[in-house]
Amino acid sequence: MHVRRVVPNIPSQSFGESSEFYGVLGFEEVMNHGWIMTLASAENPAVQVSVMTEDRTAPLIPDLSIEVEDVDAVYAAMRERGAEIVHPLSDEEWGVRRFFVRDPNGRVVNVLSHR
Repeated sequence: MHVRRVVPNIPSQSFGESSEFYGVLGFEEVMNHGWIMTLASAENPAVQVSVMTEDRTAPLIPDLSIEVEDVDAVYAAMRERGAEIVHPLSDEEWGVRRFFVRDPNGRVVNVLSHR
């Protein structure tokens, strides 16, 4: 299974303050949908953090996002092992296919691939 990136998701109602704070650490805004803003390192764009007010198409804000090469294969493997699927496999309007799964520690993981 090939992992492309891992992004922590931080619940926030303060995009401006978050952008300024993480800007001091070398992050800059690379995506903003109004409810999720992703900040990335200028030197290494795969190093990212997302700030979210909500998740527009899912019941909760996931704790982290993991981009994989083949989300369908990971979804099948998680179902086969009996993992708790929190949000079903879905194609989103912003170009990702994703699902949420609960890890053994209770954390919700957004597993995705870009289409």
